[in-house]
Amino acid sequence: MTRSGTTTQGRAGTPGDGPADQQGAGGQASSAAVGAADGPAAAPASGPAWWKDPGAWADWAALVGLVVLVVVFQAMNSTFLSLGNIEAMLVAAAILIILSVGQTFVIATGGIDLSIASTMTFGAVAFGQSFTRGWPLLVCVLVALGAAGAVGLVNGLLIGRGRITDFIVTLGTLSAASGAALILADGKPVTVINASLLKVSTGGLWIFGWSFLIAVVVAVLAHVVLFRMRFGTHLLAAGGSPEAATATGISTARIKIAVYTVAGLLAGLAAVLLVARVGAAEPASNTAFLLNSVAAVVLGGVSLTGGRATVLGPVIGALLLTALTNGLTLLGVSQFYQPLSVGVVVVLAALLTRFQR
Repeated sequence: MTRSGTTTQGRAGTPGDGPADQQGAGGQASSAAVGAADGPAAAPASGPAWWKDPGAWADWAALVGLVVLVVVFQAMNSTFLSLGNIEAMLVAAAILIILSVGQTFVIATGGIDLSIASTMTFGAVAFGQSFTRGWPLLVCVLVALGAAGAVGLVNGLLIGRGRITDFIVTLGTLSAASGAALILADGKPVTVINASLLKVSTGGLWIFGWSFLIAVVVAVLAHVVLFRMRFGTHLLAAGGSPEAATATGISTARIKIAVYTVAGLLAGLAAVLLVARVGAAEPASNTAFLLNSVAAVVLGGVSLTGGRATVLGPVIGALLLTALTNGLTLLGVSQFYQPLSVGVVVVLAALLTRFQR
């Protein structure tokens, strides 16, 4: 499910051109010659079955966990897999999927964005303030994207050019974005009633709401950027080994500026979907989105040290966390226990990452 920066760099070159490849070929030839001289080659030892390999479980932790949750919750409540509940879960997961994709870009470089939820709140408030002034809906959307993208750009500049630790920078912008949202909205939510936004939050194709389909498009585009474009190659290389990436001419500062800006823009898109779903632009920041975005990335198998990324993993991780919350709600479990359950799942996923291949 994952892809490392080292592997990506290897694919970018032409195989067989370097001394290492020639040496490898010569080594294989020498081994074959020795084997022919010594007699029939021994049959290769068969490896352990896949279910005995901790690395396999670590790579597919999110998918296995999602399947287990679905089976358990369906056995305990038959309405869990009803079409209506599945549709509700997919719509609820859309915002978290988009935030997790943005967080994936950042974490793949070895960083972290603690301000992503506050950035989304700031974008939502900017959208609400534009809407109250009677601006066209498209302009309001662009304002939300611009406001959130500006926060991401500031993060990237301070981290990439200013060489300040990402934890400190994003912790500061977390507070700054939250405060700016409260000041801009005067601490009051703004009601947003629009027919087009209502269709986005309630319409769709069969059980797939428009918001979820938008999240799927974002995930597909992110996969293409990471694994089919040069930018993704440079991003994973910079995350895997910044020194080696710099030595090959890759500007790690520009990469960091780009990924934090992308995270900000995706937070702005999530803000628009949040306003469409809630029907209001609320200045109160929801830290649960921050924690869950990091949790989804960890569950998805993205390395927190950088250089190893996947898009499908965090998407499945976001679906798992949404299914967990939904299932506990259907079972009547108090909301006080839901953060505890998410924390346990994240810690277990972190333990599994020790065995990732």
